[in-house]
Amino acid sequence: MEQAVNAAINLDTVRAPQAARLVTGHLDALAPAVSSLRGSADTLARWGTVLAQKLAAGQRLLVAGNGGSAAEAQHLTAELVGRFDGERGAYSAISLHAETSAFSAISNDYGYDQSFARQVRAHGREGDVLLLLSTSGRSPNLLQAAQAARQAGLATWALVGQGPTRLSDLCDESVEIQGPSASVQECHLVAIHAICRVFDAAIAAHEREASKGAWQ
Repeated sequence: MEQAVNAAINLDTVRAPQAARLVTGHLDALAPAVSSLRGSADTLARWGTVLAQKLAAGQRLLVAGNGGSAAEAQHLTAELVGRFDGERGAYSAISLHAETSAFSAISNDYGYDQSFARQVRAHGREGDVLLLLSTSGRSPNLLQAAQAARQAGLATWALVGQGPTRLSDLCDESVEIQGPSASVQECHLVAIHAICRVFDAAIAAHEREASKGAWQ
């Protein structure tokens, strides 16, 4: 056993330069994706501001994604229900995949492509926002969710990968990021944090002016 462990360690040492190249290659691929995201700064800023206006008025954000995008959807709702940087009030945001019993029941009874759409019809109200995250922009359950949201009068936004995508076509607005799937997903988290930063700034301004009734 000791011989095998030593052999493995020696093998890893031999391969260290190759492993380092994999890391630098991954980082190199991320740079142009971040650069493409910079072109959507105005859109992300507007989303953060609109979210602050809507959520402060009692409306709600619904978020959905599959796999790693589901994790990022839940990351965003955690930042809004909890907090991002500074102390502030709690705001209504729901990750649609996180209700596992409902998610699995809907998928089982109505088909996986309805897993988010039925929840949108249950929780979404006119004037709410649905944000959909997808690197491919073609997941059937997200496409169905976008259609359900539009029928219910929700604003629909998408964070996707390289366009054009079917999901972008179905949403009111989208941010498309150029790059490989992993880089796109990493940039989605950057976009989420950018939205939260603007949201917090807008909410702070609202809370300062709330006593004067000057929220716009």
